[in-house]
Amino acid sequence: MVSQTLELSALELVERAKKVVSLQNKWRGSETINLIASENVMSEEATRLYVSDFMHRYAEGEVGDRYYEGVKFADEIEDLCERALKKLFGAEYVNVKPISGAQANLAVFYAFTKPGDVVMSFDLPSGGHISYREFGAAGCRGLSVVDIPYKPDSFEVDYEAFANKLKEIKDKLKLITLGGSLFLFPHPVKEISKIVGEELPDQSVIIHYDAAHVLGLIAGGQFQQPFKEGAKVVSSSTHKTFPGPQGGLVMGVSLTDKQISSLRKAVFPGLVSNHHLHRLPALLYVTAEMMTFGQSYAKQIVSNAKALAKALDENGFRVLAKEKGYTQSHQVAVNVSELGGGAPVSQKLAQANIITNKNLLPGENPRASRTPSGIRLGVQEVTRYGMKEKEMERIAELFRKLLIEKADVEKVANEVKVLRQEFQQIQYTF
Repeated sequence: MVSQTLELSALELVERAKKVVSLQNKWRGSETINLIASENVMSEEATRLYVSDFMHRYAEGEVGDRYYEGVKFADEIEDLCERALKKLFGAEYVNVKPISGAQANLAVFYAFTKPGDVVMSFDLPSGGHISYREFGAAGCRGLSVVDIPYKPDSFEVDYEAFANKLKEIKDKLKLITLGGSLFLFPHPVKEISKIVGEELPDQSVIIHYDAAHVLGLIAGGQFQQPFKEGAKVVSSSTHKTFPGPQGGLVMGVSLTDKQISSLRKAVFPGLVSNHHLHRLPALLYVTAEMMTFGQSYAKQIVSNAKALAKALDENGFRVLAKEKGYTQSHQVAVNVSELGGGAPVSQKLAQANIITNKNLLPGENPRASRTPSGIRLGVQEVTRYGMKEKEMERIAELFRKLLIEKADVEKVANEVKVLRQEFQQIQYTF
């Protein structure tokens, strides 16, 4: 319960701040099984690099052309980050200034569209992120959003309907965003690019790919490679399957000088003044980790996700996309409507130290976002701590005990702690 009045003294506030951090570190850091698909943990060395004098500084402008003095080391670290990311992802242009994935998306919208233009993206139940919608970042730019036609039963784009929709909106269509927040399978970048080229041969439509959830899988070569399939711009956060500091980035290939200039200006001075320099040493370190360990980490993530999905299915849960092998990413989607729905189920899991989130499922009403049928799971963090397929089976058994057998919450919470205590060391690092 949050009080409307503050009754603590300054010293009491200090002590409470220390206590809250200690409690958070103990609970979320060592006692829970975190299955939030949008979170991860940095290695100890990356975390040490995160806290430095850079956290106090500004470096407005571009590398070598700043508005402040005293930035020689900021220039070096930002330049190294961008060059390392270019190498890892095969990008020709990289900008690490966005401080979140949503802000990176907004920068793309500002760079390649103007108010009144039309963009296409997946709606929320089909996996689209809130930033693609008219009530999110796209709306902040004044864009009209048209849904990419989607077949919820087969988890596929309806290509015929998509081609027909292109003909209806072709005069104002400027950008198509692929990617999303419920992201079980690769998106049809190649197919979408081909259809756009055939239907709108004289029109320049940017194919934009939001890689926030799958950036680490792309880095590890275990997911689609969007640049090779036709995307010109990739935006992302840097802290999901890519286990870095919270922040964002934008990358591009085959962009004109004018397009690069528009993208650069959209980020700075358009959306960012202080781009939180303290992120960059940690981001560079994690990029090096992914260059070295990314393939094995990403492989284990996907294997664990498949194992968890299969085990949940075998334990009586309605796991989505069984006919397609459940998943090809870090995510698993479960329909828990028969158990009360996504909200109460995720709350009960949290009481037992299993952290998840409620989630809309394909085909649901977008207005049901607070009372959806599903939960979304992600295995990237438990994988980082060294869990493998056997542990996914144990996690599924804990789900069954709590949600189907109605076992005592405290008893299950203690079992979760016991399992978690076996996995305290971060893997896939130097």
